[in-house]
Amino acid sequence: MNVKINDLRSYMVAAEAAGMLNRVVRPVSLQHELADVAAALERNDAGPALFENPKDSPWPIFSGAVTSRRTAALALNCAPEQVVDRMGQALETSGQMAPARVDSAAWHDNCLTGKDVDLASIPIPVHSRGDGGAFITGAVSVTKDPVTSRGNLSYNRMLVLSRNTLGFNLNEWRDVGTFMRSRTDPSAPFDVALAIGLDPAVMIAAGVRTTIDELCIAGALRQQPVEVCRGVSTDVDVPAHAELVIEGQIRPSVRADEGPLAEFHGYHGEMWHSPTVEVTTISWRHSPIFQTIIPGWYEHVFIGNVLPREPLLRRFVRHIDSTADVHIPAYGNGFLAVIQIDRNNPGTPKNLAMAALAAHINIRNVVVVDRDIDITQPSELHWALTNRVNWLDDVFTVAGAQGHEMDPIAQERGVSTKVGIDATYKRERREYGERVSYAPVDLSDYLS
Repeated sequence: MNVKINDLRSYMVAAEAAGMLNRVVRPVSLQHELADVAAALERNDAGPALFENPKDSPWPIFSGAVTSRRTAALALNCAPEQVVDRMGQALETSGQMAPARVDSAAWHDNCLTGKDVDLASIPIPVHSRGDGGAFITGAVSVTKDPVTSRGNLSYNRMLVLSRNTLGFNLNEWRDVGTFMRSRTDPSAPFDVALAIGLDPAVMIAAGVRTTIDELCIAGALRQQPVEVCRGVSTDVDVPAHAELVIEGQIRPSVRADEGPLAEFHGYHGEMWHSPTVEVTTISWRHSPIFQTIIPGWYEHVFIGNVLPREPLLRRFVRHIDSTADVHIPAYGNGFLAVIQIDRNNPGTPKNLAMAALAAHINIRNVVVVDRDIDITQPSELHWALTNRVNWLDDVFTVAGAQGHEMDPIAQERGVSTKVGIDATYKRERREYGERVSYAPVDLSDYLS
């Protein structure tokens, strides 16, 4: 069954048709239990989850849209081995499609404004036991460049502070911060819309850091323009097929402590003194589905660090080696990149590592391996590190390099030391022959 996907609901139909949608009928608590169940499903690559009867929630809750290459392939209607190619093609400007403005949206069905706005009416989970409260994690932040009017999609964690106030975590190098600082009055309120319950193509595009409107990338992934509608109380274009939209104004000079939250690096991290959002409007379609991302877990890492960056990394390294393959493993939280090559020059691995370190700000550790290493298996990578690396000769460091502010080993502004490792087989150093290998067998043919 080939389902045409253009919103969250059609993706759920596709997932169910593929036997990948997990319907959780049993009531679960928004306090940790929902996240526990969703995290277990993600850990086992079991597919997305629809919690049909969350406790104290008027709406069902969906999670796990894109947690692995298997679910990404479902979302993009391709084979798992084609995902990087599909992403690479969508990043090429020749195939991108501008969004199409429409006059009405599904989320216009219901609307709260002014004193009626109350974030407590939305079923926002408390995910991890170390979290500082209820965080919106599955929203895509929609903003607009005040100079060029270019739209932007991004992810920002948001802590519920009051009935109409959110803490809004903001990295200084992201476009939203750049947009606000580019204005005549950088401290003035700034429009933002938070779109929740989306086509996975839009969510994947929102994880890309680029100089164009990420909706154009989502259009390329779908091979048709994404329909958008002007916000009710904000001057931004919001995906028309969203389930729920929260609109408001970021207040750069009105700050509050927000955190901690389970973060992509695998820790709960720190409190941040962040800008706040004053919510002006909450709109939703009839019988909406709330969507969340389990923070610090598979989907968080996969959307934010793997899918959008593997094609970028591959493009950088293939300037040096046109056949090199790349992998950003989810267990490395986006800080680790693995490059696989046919080694034909002893200096090439270090050149490739340098190219990868420059490809994206988050990449801090790069390991270069041979073709006989399965780069998707952590045990294979550890074997190469143990048996093919002389730590004095095969490792180089770059001190004082810019990284992510939340990197747990970096300074507060993200400055740290980056590392490149040549874990290829150096036959010129010492010949050990070929690796031991055994043909795979189906144990069910041998065991009763």
